[in-house]
Amino acid sequence: MDMKLEVVVVPVSDVDRAKDFYTALGWRLDADLAPEDGFRVVQVTPPGSPASVIFGTSVTGQAAGSAQGLHLVVDDIEAAHDELAKHGAEPSEVFHDAGGIFHHEGTDARVPGPEPRRGSYGSFLSFSDPDGNGWVLQEVTTRLPGRLDPAVTGFASADDLASALRRVAAAHGEHEARTGAEDPDWPDWYARYLVSEQAGTEPPT
Repeated sequence: MDMKLEVVVVPVSDVDRAKDFYTALGWRLDADLAPEDGFRVVQVTPPGSPASVIFGTSVTGQAAGSAQGLHLVVDDIEAAHDELAKHGAEPSEVFHDAGGIFHHEGTDARVPGPEPRRGSYGSFLSFSDPDGNGWVLQEVTTRLPGRLDPAVTGFASADDLASALRRVAAAHGEHEARTGAEDPDWPDWYARYLVSEQAGTEPPT
């Protein structure tokens, strides 16, 4: 049985302020429902995300601002920083962890700048909503083996697909430079590369 994460509930003190904040970031407004006095549900979805975020009135007993460590994945951490800053989210600078695996709690062991080798999973930034709910962005460009089914390839948005095509175009240019010849079967090579990148399997050479 598949179990797909659908919704994350974020506790806020001012629903309209939270709605303005998240929609200003470009998150899609899916619903704003108030079926009865004292009960309101707002749902927004980050661009390209299969899971949504819900906040409102009487939807959680958590204290406003207590949600921490909510992770979003991006394929370009520096571009994401600029995008968030442009829309008023006041993101941290890009950082990596001194341990080189995952980031520590809070700001412990943060090292300025992206992961030196720009390895997938290694670069982060953080931002908070007006209540202090904490979000972390993580740069993922290549999945670890086994994370995705190689028989299933999908892209969450046109921008996601465009970024993948740019990466495969660059890799294919290196492939042609190594072989010293134009590749007439480049569509097949592109397809194998895109599938391997998502599934974390060995890419074509």
